[in-house]
Amino acid sequence: MTDRVGFLGLGIMGRGMASNLLRAGFDLTVWNRTAARADELVAAGARRADSPAELAAACEVICCCVSDTPDVREVLLGERGVIHGAAPGTLVIDMSTISPQGAREIAAALAERGVRFLDAPVSGGSEGAAKGTLTIMVGGDADDVARATPVLQAMGKTITHVGGTGDGQTVKLVNQILVVGNMLAVAEALIFAQASGVDLEKTLHAVVGGAAGSWMLSNRGPQVIRRDWRPGFTIDLQQKDLRLVLEAAEQVGAPMIATAMISQLYRTLQSAGLGAEGNHALVKALERLAGIEVGAA
Repeated sequence: MTDRVGFLGLGIMGRGMASNLLRAGFDLTVWNRTAARADELVAAGARRADSPAELAAACEVICCCVSDTPDVREVLLGERGVIHGAAPGTLVIDMSTISPQGAREIAAALAERGVRFLDAPVSGGSEGAAKGTLTIMVGGDADDVARATPVLQAMGKTITHVGGTGDGQTVKLVNQILVVGNMLAVAEALIFAQASGVDLEKTLHAVVGGAAGSWMLSNRGPQVIRRDWRPGFTIDLQQKDLRLVLEAAEQVGAPMIATAMISQLYRTLQSAGLGAEGNHALVKALERLAGIEVGAA
């Protein structure tokens, strides 16, 4: 474990991921735009950098987990970005969810300075980030993936090298299509159960282990029944990912009939000021259409 590792972005996902790197024994340096978010990690043994460039100068492997494509460009290529501190041979692992084309452009810009790049977006929510059980989809060169594997194993349980640069992001968008489609099905099913008068807890227990089972049903169904809207992944971030899906689908000519509709349902919730709630609050959009509230007495 010789590589000094840096982590950029300590939000809802990044904080748990960085904590797992520290627990795994990595020599860790962290940076976050809001510096106070690093305090807990620094108290646990991490070092704090004042900029992405400063972090890059101290690290051989750099993980990045921020919100959107422009944010990744800023922390990696901006005025105080990684590109200005990283030595040739440094490996950057971007674990954000951004556009596939954006990943390829960023990789090309870093390559001009001899800096290696993997796109390695994650799935599993804040729970998976905290427990180190994330699913990680990796795009890039096989040798770089091999070098990154010990770092990725500290944060994830299922790590798949899916193809070349940008392909990790494409597979993450596949994941997000499935996530929201599953959540729409969960929402419709629970509204139907509520309207029909059956016991919601027993209904969930009866179906979760069968052919209808899914991660969203197992993990978000109980939250819906309890009307617990704490986010494993926020509506705002989910909607950002759906924008990336729809943009990428437009480029390749793939129809996104259900996904586009779900994006519009999420938009109604954002308009109602609910963007910080968990993505399972999608059920609220259907509840308003139906006049039925899941879990109501």
